[in-house]
Amino acid sequence: MSILLVEDDRKASGLLVRGLAEEGFAVDPAYSVEEAEQYLCMQEYRLIILDWFLPGKSGVAWCEELRQQGERLPILMLTARDALQDRVEGLNAGADDYLIKPFAYEELLARTRALLRRSDISRQTSLKVADLTLDMQSHRATRGELIITLTQKEYAILEILMRRAGRVVSRNNIAESLWNNEHIGLDNLIDAHIRNLRRKIDRPGNTQLIHTIRGRGFRLTTSDTDDA
Repeated sequence: MSILLVEDDRKASGLLVRGLAEEGFAVDPAYSVEEAEQYLCMQEYRLIILDWFLPGKSGVAWCEELRQQGERLPILMLTARDALQDRVEGLNAGADDYLIKPFAYEELLARTRALLRRSDISRQTSLKVADLTLDMQSHRATRGELIITLTQKEYAILEILMRRAGRVVSRNNIAESLWNNEHIGLDNLIDAHIRNLRRKIDRPGNTQLIHTIRGRGFRLTTSDTDDA
């Protein structure tokens, strides 16, 4: 499960990253809102742990912006501000929970797990672009009435593309999500999976959905685009 941790105190951030990693979470640390926004564009997360005070734009202001943009990711706000009016301000900005510093690590872990459980209950169960549907409960893809048989990696790549429909997904994004970027020569392997997906999804007579963007990666969209 991927978590985005936005905390400008690098020592505190490092301790949290190590602790959460020991519990099986994958954590990306960001030290400012600007850096967090870059991560959010490149990676799918299940939870944001967000410090109130950050250099530049504050965490509470960014939380409010995310909610105004329709972002539904659960957000756990961290802050040393313990007045009632501060807690109310954080929750009104869109935070799902609020943890006052200093806190016990066990409490942060418990609140993290509780937010993830709540998120699972309301989590989206299917993705749809044009007549292409991906059922994330049965792991079944259909295009119109046709059932599409996918390998495990093909399914995972298609889910990434559909979650970011309309946006370019680079080969590095796919490699980091599915292989942790540990292997050399993944570009050719990813390209092979993309070819197989095209063969199964973009059959003759169907509107092309999977597009290659020269020098950048891939985009799943119904719009005409610059293909390689």
